[in-house]
Amino acid sequence: MDPKCQCLELHDGHFVPVLGFGTYAPEEVPKSEALEVTKFAIDVGFRHIDCAHLYQNEEQVGQAIRSKIADGTVKREDIFYTSKLWSTFLRPELVQPALEKSLKNLQLDYVDLYIIHLPTALKPGEELFPKDENGKMIFDTVDLCRTWEALEKCKDAGLAKSIGVSNFNRKQLEKILNKPGLKYKPVCNQVECHPYLNQSKLLDFCKSNDIVLVAYGALGSQRLKDWVNPSYPVLLEDPVLCAIAKKHKQTAALIALRYQMQRGVVVLAKSYNKKRIKENMQVLNFELTPEDMKAIDGLNSNHC
Repeated sequence: MDPKCQCLELHDGHFVPVLGFGTYAPEEVPKSEALEVTKFAIDVGFRHIDCAHLYQNEEQVGQAIRSKIADGTVKREDIFYTSKLWSTFLRPELVQPALEKSLKNLQLDYVDLYIIHLPTALKPGEELFPKDENGKMIFDTVDLCRTWEALEKCKDAGLAKSIGVSNFNRKQLEKILNKPGLKYKPVCNQVECHPYLNQSKLLDFCKSNDIVLVAYGALGSQRLKDWVNPSYPVLLEDPVLCAIAKKHKQTAALIALRYQMQRGVVVLAKSYNKKRIKENMQVLNFELTPEDMKAIDGLNSNHC
């Protein structure tokens, strides 16, 4: 890992940069953009790149990483790359082939972190969201403990340095942690987490088990009309957050990102806007006071 990088140590001895670059983009964004913005993110100092099979852009993100290695900006070991096992591949026999497919798209030899994207299995096949003739999602029945064993084998094979989960609740985490014959604990649980949904109970549980919480949606929910009640307040317009931002001469977005870091949470900053990508790196250059942290804790309302 780059010595200039601010990192957290995972319980397996690997290090994860506390600030990550999220590469998800809506379908209408051309895939070529992922190549450009990932290269730019590495240029401005991001060393943790978060992607997934679901995002359908691993080819471009891999190309960006390889081009930055080729031009001498970074070495492979400076980059912490995360990929995710999609829900149609949760059957144990499909896990390693899914990871190998991601590695082939990336043209990398290993990922630094491979995580189960969702604790929900969908019918295996080419479709990312398999539906029946009535448009209903077709689920699959898979024991996640067997899926986890397949991830452990991927780690043993050197295809993933670390393994973890995403979108798991406490009960689902406990199922893995209490599994007889558990070889490796999940190093992380990546969940939606921001001041309006601060996941404090889940964070405490994760910390007590040496599991790092990784926050996505750290700037508030993407306000997708089918998912989020439009009457909910917009996080980055919150008066408490804005007042703290003004005091520190920072943006509300940077305050929301910094809040997570100071709670011991790894935070993903997702943007395809070069000005914001560069600005997000500033989060490493200031600190919130205990009073600021307490005020932001007070914003939690357990909704998106």
